[in-house]
Amino acid sequence: MDLSLKGKKAFLAGSSKGLGFASARILAEEGCKVVINGRDENTLKYSAALLQKETGAEVHYLVGDAARADAANFINKAVEILGGLDILVTNTGGPPSGKFEDHTDEVWQDATNLVFLSHVRLIKAALPYLKASDAASVLTITSYSVKQPIPNLILSNSIRAATVGLTKSLALELGTDGIRFNSILPGWTKTERVQEILSFRAEQRGSTIEQEMEKITVECPLGRMATPDEIGRAAAFLLSPAASYITGVMLNVDGGMVKGIL
Repeated sequence: MDLSLKGKKAFLAGSSKGLGFASARILAEEGCKVVINGRDENTLKYSAALLQKETGAEVHYLVGDAARADAANFINKAVEILGGLDILVTNTGGPPSGKFEDHTDEVWQDATNLVFLSHVRLIKAALPYLKASDAASVLTITSYSVKQPIPNLILSNSIRAATVGLTKSLALELGTDGIRFNSILPGWTKTERVQEILSFRAEQRGSTIEQEMEKITVECPLGRMATPDEIGRAAAFLLSPAASYITGVMLNVDGGMVKGIL
């Protein structure tokens, strides 16, 4: 299937590695002009060079924490580089693991800024440019935990649900402006973030990372974790003109981990 992404202009926050990078890779393979973003310049340089080498696409990068800094600054720079904006992917790292009583008010506020308000700020800054596009699409990357909470991830379970509410609301509010809003709800995926969670669990339970991974995969109908590219392919489809009549969707890409019907 031709996703009709050739020449489209995309900015992806939090995309030097992990799910953001995987999404950037698939978009670049499909012919998008891409700006990736992350905090570490060395990692970004390497990632951008790798994408260019592997895909032949036009790939640029912007250094900084788009989740915490001036979102408008990042969006404006991306638009200047790309000559416009058709696609926005809002993605951040996750907040600390732990139970409800483990976290102070300050930790909750910091997590809210990271996991929710970052999406708000980036989308608000991008709206004028997206309204000028004839194929505008926004994807928020959240987690299947918004439908089925994950133990010891109270911050993520709670706050990511607000991002899903935001995404659905904007799909309803801005559909007449021709902008589609969707969210992808990844399951357990082989990323650095998941390694951190597994390490935390192993430390808390006196087990090993391998044992904690086995506990997860045994609950998954497909019996394994996802690869980042499996998430990236689903993301690219939702963002593409091939999905032009899909908006307000919260798509599980979780190997069947969510057991509910809806």
